Amino acid sequence: MTSKEYREAARKKRNGKSKPKYNNKKITVLGIEFDSKAEGRRYSELLLLIKAGQITELELQPEYILQPSFRYEGKAYRSIKYTPDFRYMKDGKVVVEEVKGFADTSYKIRKRLFLFQNPDLSFYELNL
Repeated sequence: MTSKEYREAARKKRNGKSKPKYNNKKITVLGIEFDSKAEGRRYSELLLLIKAGQITELELQPEYILQPSFRYEGKAYRSIKYTPDFRYMKDGKVVVEEVKGFADTSYKIRKRLFLFQNPDLSFYELNL
């Protein structure tokens, strides 16, 4: 354990809570907790679009398997998943949305795999 990791673990133990990874502030909208204010705001906007009849079938954090789990030489490897923020139908097409404040390397790789495997979906990345 590095000294930085030790300090972080000690701080968590003292406070009982960990600091958000990217300084985002969790927010609750209609009883649903979101990881950021931007994500909560977008959810509110999507609810208005449902009322206006512009979108249907809104889903929160649908899961896509990018690579199934497997075993190799006795070692188990977990599946690789991508969980975007929202999925809904618009004009008969599936739309997937991701609200991002910061795109880390892991997200960029998962996004590429997702787009490669799902070329028929509309994908929107919102930097709010």
